[in-house]
Parts: sequence; structure tokens; C-alpha cells
Amino acid sequence: MLHGRKILLIVSGSVAAFKALMLVRLLRAEGATVRAVLTAGGARFVTKESLAAITGEAVQDDLWAAEAEIGHIRLARWADVVVVAPASANRLAQMAQGLAEDLAGCILLATRAPVLVAPAMNPAMWAHPATRANIATLAAHGLHFIGPEDGPMAEPESGPGRLSEPAAMLFAIRTLLASGPLSGKHALVTSGPTHEPIDPVRYIANRSSGKQGHAIAAALAALGARVTLVSGPVALADPPGVRVLRVETAREMLAACEAALPAEIAIFAAAVADWRVAREAGQKLKKQPGTEAPMLNMALNPDILATISTHAQRPKLVVGFAAETEHVLEHARQKLARKACDWIVANDVSGDVMGGAENAVHLVTAEGAEDWPRMPKEEVAARLSARIVEFFA
Repeated sequence: MLHGRKILLIVSGSVAAFKALMLVRLLRAEGATVRAVLTAGGARFVTKESLAAITGEAVQDDLWAAEAEIGHIRLARWADVVVVAPASANRLAQMAQGLAEDLAGCILLATRAPVLVAPAMNPAMWAHPATRANIATLAAHGLHFIGPEDGPMAEPESGPGRLSEPAAMLFAIRTLLASGPLSGKHALVTSGPTHEPIDPVRYIANRSSGKQGHAIAAALAALGARVTLVSGPVALADPPGVRVLRVETAREMLAACEAALPAEIAIFAAAVADWRVAREAGQKLKKQPGTEAPMLNMALNPDILATISTHAQRPKLVVGFAAETEHVLEHARQKLARKACDWIVANDVSGDVMGGAENAVHLVTAEGAEDWPRMPKEEVAARLSARIVEFFA
């Protein structure tokens, strides 16, 4: 619950701004005090009067009117968390450049509170290199993101760009304000498969769904950790309150992990392809009548777990995963020694584990092995997170 918490909501220009009103209702139902700042773009979609009515507070929309009481500093210091929802492409660009052209821009530069950003825009705008660069800049500055989600837009298009649902934003705010046992710690988590291209239309992959890695990221965030999730291609929603970096290949995943350091915790749950095609074909490989299948020359992918375990910025706790089909514990113990990590979470994937809802794992450490019963992947994540809390305690 958020009783007594102070939330500053910045509403920028997007047709999805109506969801900001729904978010305010949820926040107030949990006992939070909400004040709103309405940008010029936001005022095109919701009114100052509607925000004032639903927050029960005066709405600020004018930098100079607010300056009579040093408004932007006062508001920036008042908030426990600043939420930008929706965050338009233009607002993201202004934030990345540090522009202070309006009240919202001044507050975002002056605040010391955590900032949660919920983007909303056309899929093409979200995918544009300029927007991606702005997101990377803001993430490097420590801002937190939720969404956007994939789905139909206001215009007859579909794709990533939908503003996250109010309930998801509420959960993300709770997570940011949690004073849990992992508060102040940065956790790096990998999840999902990697896709290693053969040619422009084919790739090497595996059956990983990303459910276990995403569940671990969510569990750590719920305990107060600042979580960076490096995810291969999955069909899962982003865990609330978690910074998500999307990659395709093993080499991209390693680069993203190294860029995310330093971290106190690193959990490598992704099912990374061990090999890639040494030289990706520039054009689709064609099947010719009467000819045999082409021979693919393979190359080893980088070993992400071993690289981070021996990195100059090695996290204090490094946890690897071992997906095995036979001799599970034997292979896990060997991997623990070979990779120089602290723990290995090992499981038998010869059944329905990859892509399934449940998992049965062994936690292998230098002290021995713990056999955990089959349980939902969310419970595995919660149990592993509890062990991490014990480790740091």
C-alpha cells in the first residue's frame, strides 16, 4: 500500500493520457497523495479541471505562475516519486537533452526522487533510432521505465507503443517505493533465448520462453532491488518497475550486460546459444533441386557467465543456470567450477520445463546442493530471491 506517499504525476501529450486519470484513482485508493503537472501537449487530451477533480489538488501547468513560490523546486522536493505517464516521444527527447523549457522539464532536472517513465507513441516513433538513443541516455541516468506494451494503437496500426495499463504502473510505483531488503542494490538478470542468424530469414534458437528469468527480475524488484533485465526475444510483458534491454544475439546480450555494470547481483537465466553461424549469409539460402543441404560452419559464442564472473567489475554474487537433460547435478558442479560463479541453478529440461509454467531445480553452491520440489516458476523466483537476501544479510 502507498498510504502517505507523495506522487507527482507529469502528463504529456498522448491520446493515452486518459489512463493517467485511471492511475490517479488507483493511487488515491491506496492512500497516496497525488499532484499533477499538465504539459501543453497533455492539455490537448485531458483537461486541467478533470485532473484537479480526480487528484483533489490544484494542477500546475505554468512554469512562471509556479515560480512565485519557486514552484519547480518545491514540487521536485515534495515528491517521493515522479511519474511521467504518458511520456511522448517529444517529452523523452526533451528529457534526454536536459531541456527546462516548461514546468515539467524544470522539475525533472531538479528532482532527487526516483523517476518512472511510461512511454506511449506510434510504433514507428518508438522504433526510431533517435528514440532508442534517448531511452538509452535516460536509462544511463538512472531513470526507470515501464512499457510500452505491444498492441493496437489509436490509429489503424499495431505494435509496441501502447501506454502500460494503470494497474501495471501502480505495481511499478509500489516497487520503486519499496523499502525492501534489497533496496540500494542493482541486480542484472538475463532471460529468454538468443536468436543467431543463418541468413536474413532463418536463425538458430531454442525453446526458452523467458518465464523464469522474467519472474526472477520481478521478484528482485519487489524486494527493493533496482533491476536491469537483458532479454532475448520473448512474448512476455516487461516486469513492472524493471529496466528492460532487448537483444537478439549472444554477442548483443554480452555487450548489454557489460554496459549495465556495476551491479551487486547478476543472475544469468537466459538460454544463450552456444554456437552461431560463423558467417551469416547476406541473402536467403535457396534450396536447389538435386543438391544437398548446405554445410554451416559454426563458431563459438561468447561465454557470458564466465566473462562476467571474471570481470573487473564482477558483481558480489553471480548466479548461473544449467539446463541439462542428463546427469544434472554432475554437470552443474562442473559448471560451477568452470565458470567461476558463486551459485548454479540446475534443472532437467528433458520434459516440459522450457516454455512451461513450472520448474524443479537444484541450487548448487560450494557448500553443496539443495533439491527444490517442482513448483511454479514464480515460486522458484521468490525462493531464489529469498536466498539472495540471506546472502547479503
